[in-house]
Amino acid sequence: MARVYLDHNATTPLRDEARLAMMSAMDHFGNPSSVHAEGRAAKSIIEKARAQVSAALGADGADVIFTSSATEAAALACADRNLASARIEHDALLGWTTGDLAVDSLGAVALDDPKQTALQLANSETGILQRLPDGLAVSDMTQAFGKIPLAFNWSGADMSLVSAHKLGGPKGIGALVIKRGLDVVAQIKGGGQEMGRRSGTENIIGIAGFGAAAEAAQRDLDSGVWDKVEKLRNILESAIADRAKHTISVGNDVKRLPNTSCLLTPGWKGETQVMQMDLAGFSISAGSACSSGKVKASGVLMSMGYSESDAACAIRVSLGPNTTEQEVLSFADAWLAQHEKFRARVA
Repeated sequence: MARVYLDHNATTPLRDEARLAMMSAMDHFGNPSSVHAEGRAAKSIIEKARAQVSAALGADGADVIFTSSATEAAALACADRNLASARIEHDALLGWTTGDLAVDSLGAVALDDPKQTALQLANSETGILQRLPDGLAVSDMTQAFGKIPLAFNWSGADMSLVSAHKLGGPKGIGALVIKRGLDVVAQIKGGGQEMGRRSGTENIIGIAGFGAAAEAAQRDLDSGVWDKVEKLRNILESAIADRAKHTISVGNDVKRLPNTSCLLTPGWKGETQVMQMDLAGFSISAGSACSSGKVKASGVLMSMGYSESDAACAIRVSLGPNTTEQEVLSFADAWLAQHEKFRARVA
C-alpha cells in the first residue's frame, strides 16, 4: 500500500486551490509598494488574500498582518509585553511568555488575568480545546483554524496567531490578527509595509496561497468534512482501545479537535513507535513538529500530571480531510501488530 500521511497537525499537503493561486501570483512581478500598474496588480493579490483570510477567520473589522509564520506573529504580538501562559503552549509563545500558569489533568488552563495572558485555542499534541475568555491578550488559533467553527470577532481576544501550512496553504506565511485600534511594536522595521507593523517586501506568492487555502478550508468546514474526520478518529481510537487495554487516549473525555489522537502506552517510547510506523508506511509524530529530533518527554503531558517517563511514551496521530477509513484501519492494524510485539517483550 502507498504511504499514509497521518501527521496533519505538523503540516498539511498543499491544496489545489492554493497551488493555482500561487502559480497565478508568480506572473505578477511588480512590487506591491509601487504605484504603477504592475505594483497595483501585485497589491491587489495581497488585499484579496487578506479579505479571504479575514472572512474565513471571522475577523471583519480587524487588521490582518501577514508575517513569515505564526512564530513571527507570536513575536510581534508578545514582544515588549509581560504575558502569562502555561507550559502547554507552543514554543513560539513560550519564548515570549512566562509558562507558569497551572494546567489540570484534563488540560484546562487556570487563568489569573486574561488581559495579561496568551492562550491557545487547541493544543497541537492532544487536540484539547480551551475556552477563550473575554479580554484575552493573545490567542493562538493556529491548530484550530479551518478545523472547527470559530470567529476572531467572537473569541474575545485582542490578537490571534494563524498559519497557512496548517490548513493546506504554503509554508513560510502566517498572520497576526489585531483588533482595530490596538497596536504592536514592529519587530521588523524598514519600509513600513503591512500597515507599519511588519516591514519588508511582501511574499505575494505565499500570501496568495494562504488566502486561497483559507477560503477552501472554510468551504470544507461548512460542508461537514471535519465531522467525517471525527468519525474516522473515533473508529481509530475504538479499534485500539479494544485490543490495547493499557493505552491511554489522552483527552478523549473533553472537547478536542476532530482529527487528533494522542495515544500513550506506558513503557513504549513514542520515538520508537514513530520509527516503527514509518517503516510500516505511516507518518505520525511524537509531540509537536517543532520538537522533532529532540528526544525528550512531552512538556504538555507533564503539565497535565503525567510522569516524565509516561510523557515520553505518547504518539500523535492527526488525520486530514482526505484521510480514508481504509487508511485508518490499516494504521490501527499495523500499530496493534507492533503493540503485540511490545507487550510480548515486557511480559
